[in-house]
Amino acid sequence: MGIRLSKPWLPLDAASRLSGQLGVYQLGDDAGDVLLIAYAGGRSRFGLRGEVENARERVPAATQYRVEITTAYLTRYQELLMLHQADYGTLPAHNDPVPGLGRLSPLPTKMG
Repeated sequence: MGIRLSKPWLPLDAASRLSGQLGVYQLGDDAGDVLLIAYAGGRSRFGLRGEVENARERVPAATQYRVEITTAYLTRYQELLMLHQADYGTLPAHNDPVPGLGRLSPLPTKMG
């Protein structure tokens, strides 16, 4: 199992069917580019469903999402941010800088 989030993209309109569980999620555009990486934690109202629906208002270009249910949401969130930074040299467009974010040196993948 790799560290990349390889779940299939789902249309953002289907987010209302998400569960109230904890985990991480990505919002993407039509091309599959990641626009935001975020998480639903213990203080998230309605879990993943609530967080994804709130985030879609902040990221109008987002048309799809994918989630990973995990109780280790903070660690996984940071891991996904570090991975994106390693692959693209920057965080996704709608993520703010994270002080103290570490670095990963993953094996390269076929991009594009």
